Amino acid sequence: MNLLILGGSGFVGTAICNKLAALNHNVTVITRKRDNARALFMLPTVTVVEGDAFDRATLVRYAKGKDALINLVGILNEKKRGGFNRAHVELTELALGACKDAGVSRYLHMSALGASEKGPSEYLKSKAKAEAVVRASGLDVTIFAPSVVFGRGDSFLTRFANLVALTPPFAPFALPGSSAMFQPVWVEDVASAFVASLTLKSTIGQRYELVGPQRYSLGELVRYVMTLKNDRHIIIGLPGFVTSLLAGVMQFVPTQPLTPDNVKSMSVANVSDAPFPAFAGKATPLEQIAPSYIGTSAVVDTHADARRKAGDRQ
Repeated sequence: MNLLILGGSGFVGTAICNKLAALNHNVTVITRKRDNARALFMLPTVTVVEGDAFDRATLVRYAKGKDALINLVGILNEKKRGGFNRAHVELTELALGACKDAGVSRYLHMSALGASEKGPSEYLKSKAKAEAVVRASGLDVTIFAPSVVFGRGDSFLTRFANLVALTPPFAPFALPGSSAMFQPVWVEDVASAFVASLTLKSTIGQRYELVGPQRYSLGELVRYVMTLKNDRHIIIGLPGFVTSLLAGVMQFVPTQPLTPDNVKSMSVANVSDAPFPAFAGKATPLEQIAPSYIGTSAVVDTHADARRKAGDRQ
């Protein structure tokens, strides 16, 4: 197949591109800056092009001749008001319009678990609005809504592992939102679901919630990370009002580690009773994967390291 991917240089996108390349599919990834996609440079059937995904003419040009378009673009924080709507809704409208102009009927969309137009956060509301646009497009669409995604190179478990490492000895580890519930799903399982659905007509018009086999509170996840790192810090869960106050300050930090909108999203349990789609196999337990990249027994991924080094030489 010939495929166009938006957001292909990201965490999930890289996993999907690896699987597609292994199956000899031809993939074009549009990115604002080519260096952002260094991890893809060694994949023989993947072409990385610089371009503005918000320019419809650019999207149409690269969509022509493709069998499907996969839209993975998403942001967790907006740098200015309207950022969620632009990234999630406006870009989706542009991508769907480009598909129609270029004669591409198959469209796969990345949403988020908990997306709802009545949701507590702008993030969840914008994801739901995008889903509505996708369903109304008339194309052969499939929507995926994962819980938080984990795996080597993630920004979830790895972030907490780094924060734990920076905590001074004997100091407690203050954790905002410690009671928030998640059902983490492995990035390779998410990628498998996307890739497998491409050629399955039964997935057209469907929405799949992608979750792992186990539910955890954020406090339990951080405690597990500490266990992997042989860390003995005490976790102190911050009350809701303290978390909100902290988010109000941390939203102005350049990396935006926590924002008021994040806190609102975490007020809704990020879990689902939906079974993992059978066409993509079985969801992998977090405990089977996390030790390979977090903690004292972490195993080096030689292929990932080779890709990184190759990117550094570009």
